[in-house]
Amino acid sequence: MSNSRLRSRRDAGGGAGAAGRDELVSRSLQSAEHCLGVQDFGTAYAHYLLVLSLAPELKDNVKETFQYTLFRWAEELDALNRIQDLLGCYEQALELFPDDEVICNSMGEHLFRMGFRDEAAGYFHKAVKLNPDFSDAKENFYRVANWLVERWHFIMLNDTKRNTIYNAAIQKAVCLGSRSVLDIGAGTGILSMFAKKAGAHSVYACELSKTMYELACDVVAANKMEAGIKLLHMKSLDIEIPKHIPERVSLVVTETVDAGLFGEGIVESLIHAWEHLLLQPKTKGESCNCEKYGKVIPASAVIFGMAVECAEIRRQHRVGIKDIAGIHLPTNVKFQSPAYSSVDAEETVEPYTTEKMSRVPGGYLALTECFEIMTVDFNNLQELKSLATKKPDKIGIPVIKEGILDAIMVWFVLQLDDEHSLSTSPSEETCWEQAVYPVQDLTDYWIKPGDHVMMEVSCQDCYLRIQSISVLDLECEMDVARSFTQNKDLLSLGNEAELCSALANLQTSKPDAVEQTCVLESTEIALLNNIPYHEGFKMAMSKVLSSLTPEKLYQTMDTHCQNEMNSETGQSNTVQNIPEPFYVLDVSEGFSILPLIAGTLGQVKPYSSVEKDQHRIALDLISEANHFPKETLEFWLRHVEDESAMLQRPKSDKLWSIIILDVIEPSGLIQQEIMEKAAISRCLLQSGGKIFPQYVLMFGLLVESQTLLEENAVQGTERTLGLNIAPFINQFQVPIRVFLDLSSLPCIPLSKPVELLRLDLMTPYLNTSKREVKVHICKSGRVTAIPFWYHMYLDEEIRLDTSSEASHWKQAAVVLDNPIQVEMGEELVLSVQHHKSNVSITVKQ
Repeated sequence: MSNSRLRSRRDAGGGAGAAGRDELVSRSLQSAEHCLGVQDFGTAYAHYLLVLSLAPELKDNVKETFQYTLFRWAEELDALNRIQDLLGCYEQALELFPDDEVICNSMGEHLFRMGFRDEAAGYFHKAVKLNPDFSDAKENFYRVANWLVERWHFIMLNDTKRNTIYNAAIQKAVCLGSRSVLDIGAGTGILSMFAKKAGAHSVYACELSKTMYELACDVVAANKMEAGIKLLHMKSLDIEIPKHIPERVSLVVTETVDAGLFGEGIVESLIHAWEHLLLQPKTKGESCNCEKYGKVIPASAVIFGMAVECAEIRRQHRVGIKDIAGIHLPTNVKFQSPAYSSVDAEETVEPYTTEKMSRVPGGYLALTECFEIMTVDFNNLQELKSLATKKPDKIGIPVIKEGILDAIMVWFVLQLDDEHSLSTSPSEETCWEQAVYPVQDLTDYWIKPGDHVMMEVSCQDCYLRIQSISVLDLECEMDVARSFTQNKDLLSLGNEAELCSALANLQTSKPDAVEQTCVLESTEIALLNNIPYHEGFKMAMSKVLSSLTPEKLYQTMDTHCQNEMNSETGQSNTVQNIPEPFYVLDVSEGFSILPLIAGTLGQVKPYSSVEKDQHRIALDLISEANHFPKETLEFWLRHVEDESAMLQRPKSDKLWSIIILDVIEPSGLIQQEIMEKAAISRCLLQSGGKIFPQYVLMFGLLVESQTLLEENAVQGTERTLGLNIAPFINQFQVPIRVFLDLSSLPCIPLSKPVELLRLDLMTPYLNTSKREVKVHICKSGRVTAIPFWYHMYLDEEIRLDTSSEASHWKQAAVVLDNPIQVEMGEELVLSVQHHKSNVSITVKQ
């Protein structure tokens, strides 16, 4: 059959085909609308797919309805855990609408919830590029950017000293003959580029993070080195010869070290490198060409420690009070922060936290001299292998100053070669934080000269572990090991080494009562230590409940007093004589004892929304210790199907007297969707009931802070020794820095605090989505940032300040892209916008 005859036959049937197509499209649209009406979103979605594949010209007409259908169907698939189907639907939608920022953002949200942060960030980033004013996508991208490109990348790249010393060590090694180089954990590729500039003929770099790998590809290309550096998107442990690199290399460079040295897996990666990727090391005395032998930069490290007193670490890692607003904390409930070592733990827990100790609020006091914990030779394979299997070393350090033992602070000196070294000591001007091992589980934390701080040190699970911290008082006949039971053989031992050995066999004492260890985040422990917070809530709740009892003066009383009064008056326990309780719902994030405090305020039925079983057990034990009737406290998530349905009536015919919402995250940001939660909560309150807090005022001031600039973006090319890195990594800078402490932030205030915003949860008509604020300049300088914090009003008289010394909240700051020079006496106008739960602050020029 000729082509002309085939064409003519097709054309002849074209009219009928078009009419059939139009009828099918029309019927499918009607079916889709019917399915939407009966909430059959899956079938409606299938009909819209058919419509759009047959009639692409209808895209603009059905776009909004299609989006709605997609999102509702995706919610159902998510609830059914049909993840592949969910992702398939979004991929189909993005084929039809590749430039739709709303679909991109929604796809990113689903991916992020599933744990695919790299992929989620890509969709958020695309949504922001498609529509730079799309607030939801911007907020999502800012939140995920901190996960993808952690803030320390910016700080390290701005550390000229660190860059210069690494460059010098790499240059020296290459000049001495190490011409083939593997960069493990390449990040932006800066060390690889140092090696290439030094004259290395073969440079390979591996990076596991997809985001950082793509970033390194862009950076290397921009510096015109893509032909000389081979980038691999993989773990070094998966590199094979000759599959990925042609032969063993003579030099490995890496900075896969964290504040505790081993936490990023440097030991495991170097063991693998020595066994599979590096040439054999040069033996002592040999002076042959370095190109024939393998070596590692850094060559070695020495880890140092110091016992310190630090009130800030104490309040974040130890509950230091026994009574909180009338609630007694029993001894059989032990609170612990996640920063602890437990060999028996089912999952590996990072045994330390990190702090910039030179900036810790209130500072710290050294209770011992600096002591050496461990040395490690990265060029010695046998030593690296023995680290993981070696028994813990026992160390005893004499105390030089009286004080409270709060933590062991750890830092290290990284010896890059025999000439170049870097120290992470808190006394150095460095980009590094220090590892902090909070001391927990001692019966007495007060130590004095003559005592010895005892500990066991090991490298297990790729972490530096400091365990079994205790205090030995050698002056008291060497028979007291606090937190340990008495050992009969202890007195017969004379020297310190034997005492250390004996301590290894001591067992912690266990009382007869059932103990519950409750692991809390450091912010949750700081919250328990926040006395004004709990006292304020108690007073505010008491006032509301009093106002709801008009027939008599409502008296604040604990449960014990209430029971006594009932017995004296001979009050019957019959249903008729028991008044209907007041219902109080606490939907705070994490662990909260506010429901227990509410339970002390009379005829109250408090509901807690804690999720973790260990938190529920702890609250039950505290409730029992305070003599609450068993049925007093309810756990609300047991009564609702899922967390999204948390805000509903306590009973079909009852409403809440008080609903407690978490408005501010510990990081210093406003909680997502808080205004939506407040809107639902207002509908669930009885007449005269209240939401806590009732309103929030946001305050800010203008500051000059070089520190915030350097922690937020790479500043030019000078700090990176002429390499062009800033434009690429700065794509991931975010305008808001979180978890700041204004009391210790290096900055110069250029204005007084001003009110920026009001969030009213009880009377929403008082809120404004956009306002302009005039700020009077009281000191000349460069405005680089606008730190902000909140005053939370439980009522008109009771206020909580998130910037106070007792606050468990941190502060946040907007960091300006372009600092603004100001003179004293001038006025600057800030534009403050509030969209959903997102707040943006810009300087109006």
